[in-house]
Amino acid sequence: MIITVTMNPAIDKTVEVDKFQPYALNRIRRIEYDAGGKGINVSKTIHALGGESLAMGFLGGNTGMTIENVLNARNIRHDFIYVDGDTRTNTKIFDCVGGVTELNEPGPAITDNQTEALIQKIRTYTDNETLVVLAGSVPGGVRKTVYAEIAECVHKKGGKVLLDADGELFRLALKAVPDIIKPNQTELEEYAGLDHKLSVAELMELAESLCQKGIQTVAVSMGKDGAVFAGENYKINCPALPVKAHSTVGAGDAMVAALAYAHDRKLQEKEMVRLCMAVSAGAVTTVGTKPPDRVLVEQLMSEVRMQML
Repeated sequence: MIITVTMNPAIDKTVEVDKFQPYALNRIRRIEYDAGGKGINVSKTIHALGGESLAMGFLGGNTGMTIENVLNARNIRHDFIYVDGDTRTNTKIFDCVGGVTELNEPGPAITDNQTEALIQKIRTYTDNETLVVLAGSVPGGVRKTVYAEIAECVHKKGGKVLLDADGELFRLALKAVPDIIKPNQTELEEYAGLDHKLSVAELMELAESLCQKGIQTVAVSMGKDGAVFAGENYKINCPALPVKAHSTVGAGDAMVAALAYAHDRKLQEKEMVRLCMAVSAGAVTTVGTKPPDRVLVEQLMSEVRMQML
């Protein structure tokens, strides 16, 4: 079973304008709403691939009820903890030149008791066939060690952990040795304390060093430059697929979903990599944070090129 944890979910409001101009009137030509937050995006994509997951985290107010209704409509299982205050709404503004401006709300504050309740709920569902996906930011009131704590709890129950976080959350969670991680290039460079862009060879060397610490799979997304993947017995570099991009928002979440789905279906490394590249490429062709459909993913998988290092 795959469990996705979204501590700071959101309604994603995506608006399109001809050319965004700050401090001026901008007329909206298109608007989309969807349930969002990294873990929820992962669950949506897993469902689009034909898999199943259990979405967990915190919801609050009418916004939280809206997210729950969206998940129900898509037949995505969920078991959230309800808290005071409204779940946030994140607004993403796209213009015709491909630029994006994001306005993210902070979300409701969470108490220690609510955090403990979520950890206990995750523990209840976890067994040795469980993969827990820890993705995204945490709201106010939640300690930065929470992903490390959940990872340790999951490991004690025999489960696996997939981590997609940044900054201090990422750094502290690595101490608990998650099984799979999916940083992007900037996040990995920040973790390493570097202020310059790393080459593919340097990124791979850094990914290998993380594998040597016990992490089974390291996937590093590099945007238009593709991605690199490292494990105990493989190193793979993949160029990005040439697709007509609508938005890069959600591409990273799509790759996380592919990693989780591949783990759940016990796919071999090369099939995992093909799926990751195809799903993330497909995601950039969709509006907002909608996942790509399975037909497009199958088509793109045949176009993936891999360089074994």
